[in-house]
Amino acid sequence: MMPRMAFLTVTLVTFICWISLGSVYGNGKVFSDNITLILDRLLDGYDNRLRPGSGGGVTEVKTDFFVTSFGPVSDVDMDYTMDMFFRQMWVDERLKFEGPTEILRLNNRMVDKIWTPDTFFRNSKKAISHNTTTPNKLFRIMQNGTVLYTMRLTIHADCPMSLMNFPMDGHACPLRFGSYAYTSSEIHFTWRKGLVASVDCPAESMSLLQYDLVGQTLSSEIFKANTGHYSVQANRLKKQKHRQDKLEVLAAGDDDDESIMSDSLQEGLKRRNHSVCRSEPGDGPPVPIFLQQGSAFPPIPQLAGTSPIDKWSRILFPLAFALFNLVYWYIYLGKDTMERARDA
Repeated sequence: MMPRMAFLTVTLVTFICWISLGSVYGNGKVFSDNITLILDRLLDGYDNRLRPGSGGGVTEVKTDFFVTSFGPVSDVDMDYTMDMFFRQMWVDERLKFEGPTEILRLNNRMVDKIWTPDTFFRNSKKAISHNTTTPNKLFRIMQNGTVLYTMRLTIHADCPMSLMNFPMDGHACPLRFGSYAYTSSEIHFTWRKGLVASVDCPAESMSLLQYDLVGQTLSSEIFKANTGHYSVQANRLKKQKHRQDKLEVLAAGDDDDESIMSDSLQEGLKRRNHSVCRSEPGDGPPVPIFLQQGSAFPPIPQLAGTSPIDKWSRILFPLAFALFNLVYWYIYLGKDTMERARDA
């Protein structure tokens, strides 16, 4: 009796396990098939040459950074280097879907099949999109059509410097990005987390040999060019130098610039031995040029005329020289006369 009960128990447990595994495998296959159907349905008739809302409203592209390293800043080559994760987010109504998942987590191969912003860094000397071991790109599609596109970039950007007041000089190094072809009436760039938190720069990533990050300020700008008005994003990273002179780094983006309209944007660099990273809501309006002269020390008042010490020196120095010669020759000649009288 007991062996028969044990056999029945083992058989029942085996049957239940087999049913469970089959159900899990079946559900997994159904889920995979559903995702494949969703992707096929999204791409069916999709034209990646047209931006979202083409011919209608403005496409809003929300951006933010995660800076992994900043520097070096070269006074010789007049440029600087920034390594970062550059995130862009926009809504494409054509990519709305319904299914078992709220977010489609896709690889970089899907990026080439849909529309993406033609964002470029205007003042970059060299830009690298990392591809080891595969392209460092993150791609997500939400059910409401929101697209998240993240890539890892290393930017070598131009930084015009005027060294006339070195080592008490100050500079503003721009990093400007925006749409290459679409005007502000077609694409509008905004900061995804506002003007305070859209650029994340951990203090441990900002330590440099010559500079230390001490703050940042963000802004949105409109650049006017011959081909239209372009939306531009701007970010300035404040750093300090050992000799207390300022170097300002600005980030923005777009095409030719004839006039500039900005919200709020400022930053500076100074040389010191400690690193701090903090955001400041706004230090004031941005400058229309990206080169500033300024010292960390209080300004010295300029004198219009000759100082009093110069006036007195003109009188006292000749008098002192004449008095010295008078005493010297009086003693020298008197001593010579006394020696001659003694010898005689």
